[in-house]
Amino acid sequence: MMKQEEAHLQSSQSQDEQDMESLLLHDPDTDHRLPPQPVTIPHPFNSFLDPPSYAEAIFTSFDNNNNNNNNNNNSSSSSNPQSPDFSSQPGSGSDSDSDFLFISVTDPLKEQELATSLVPGGNSYYTYLITTRTNLPDFGGPGSEFSVRRRFRDVVTLSDRLSETYRGYFVPVRPDKSTVESQVMQKNEFVEQRRLALEKYLRKLGMHPVIRKSEELRLFLEVRGKLPLVKTTDVASRMLDGAVKLPRQLFGAEAGAELSEVAQPAKGGRDLFRIFKELKQSVSNDWGGTKPLVMEEDKEFMEKKEKLVEFEHQLSTVSQQAESLVKSQQDMGETVGELGLAFVKLTKFETEEAIFEAQRIRATDTRNVATAAVKASRLYRELNTQTIKHLDKLHDYLGTMLAVNNAFADRSSALLTVQTLSSELVSLNSRIEKLEVASSKVFGGDKSRMRKIEELKEAHRVTENAKTCADREYERIKENNRSELERIDKERHDDFLSMLRGFVVNQAGYAEKMAAVWEKLAEETTTYSRDSS
Repeated sequence: MMKQEEAHLQSSQSQDEQDMESLLLHDPDTDHRLPPQPVTIPHPFNSFLDPPSYAEAIFTSFDNNNNNNNNNNNSSSSSNPQSPDFSSQPGSGSDSDSDFLFISVTDPLKEQELATSLVPGGNSYYTYLITTRTNLPDFGGPGSEFSVRRRFRDVVTLSDRLSETYRGYFVPVRPDKSTVESQVMQKNEFVEQRRLALEKYLRKLGMHPVIRKSEELRLFLEVRGKLPLVKTTDVASRMLDGAVKLPRQLFGAEAGAELSEVAQPAKGGRDLFRIFKELKQSVSNDWGGTKPLVMEEDKEFMEKKEKLVEFEHQLSTVSQQAESLVKSQQDMGETVGELGLAFVKLTKFETEEAIFEAQRIRATDTRNVATAAVKASRLYRELNTQTIKHLDKLHDYLGTMLAVNNAFADRSSALLTVQTLSSELVSLNSRIEKLEVASSKVFGGDKSRMRKIEELKEAHRVTENAKTCADREYERIKENNRSELERIDKERHDDFLSMLRGFVVNQAGYAEKMAAVWEKLAEETTTYSRDSS
């Protein structure tokens, strides 16, 4: 019985929706076979409904700029993931307007792992077709187009290599590898979301003025088959290597830090002794009461860093408010749509039960209200789509702030390494001086102390070389930070200006269209206002 009622309710709702659609299809004032024309509001019946005309701006405005073209490409590839769209090229971040590097991720394909897995279904994975079109000389010049298949593990390797090579740059953060999410969500939905996330990430890399020319990205995009990039050693292996080296370091079997290691952060785990030293230096900086030998002296950088921290806080607040706005517009559109559906039902009832002419007139007026509500609901949905497209830039910049914080963390890590090595040099000098003084008091010298002095001098030489290397790395990161801050200031100005202009124009334009809908309805129902007066 309940199933029959449910089926009847569904069929009734379906019929009501068809009736609601027919309201617009049979609207004599609208010909849906023609392209949308700019709306001109008739003479106002109320001074509150006399805004300036924005109708033409809605369809020809800032949605045609490069950033929004990129968004259009996102939507086009989402709707048809099998065929990449190269109709427009993103231009933000390029060296010139004519340079482009367009990347599309399509065609997810499930493949089987050659090695066996103990986890059921764990030996399968998805690969994605990554198609690139560019005119950059590093990729072969104008007309270059190529495709490769990559799995998510390859993207992780690319991200790790870029983070290590381009310390201090605002390297875009890759999508998370969420195993739990893949198990909870529907498989197809998860794969599609990952495809979109990978496409967005790779396009950000392609828009970065330095990373787009990197050898790592070129190999990732061009070389077919196995990715020719060295994978990052997992944390467990690095910790094991560090544990093996630790006893020799504690007993002085190893003279000092390796030059190849000081250019990378200590938290990688391969050198536990260095981790302990830098931890000690960090505690001394925070709680020791004495200033470190080397400090951050760039006041301009510190001011910009503080401003970016405040910007991130404000950005988070604005992003939350933008989500509330989108939700409110969505609720408003759904509510007005439900109102239109209710008036559709009322119109059907009035039409079927009408006996007198007054009832038929009332049914016609009710139909006009339903038509206006349906039109307004559609306009709200269209407006919400445009709002999401423009205000999504806020979420993009929240992701950018993660990259900014990572670059600043690289700088802090490099500074801590320099401070640690500087303190170690002071300690070695002090120990050498004490041993030399003690040895000078012994006639003929103390051979054991002399041997220890030579060992300390060798350690001092190695540490000094390591500090020189660490100084160069620190200065390189500082320069990368400086250039990136200049770049993001300019891009932020342009992006936010474009976002706000597009948002305001669409809000004003759709408000005008909605006002025209309700104004027309008000004119059609003026009889009631005259009768009531």
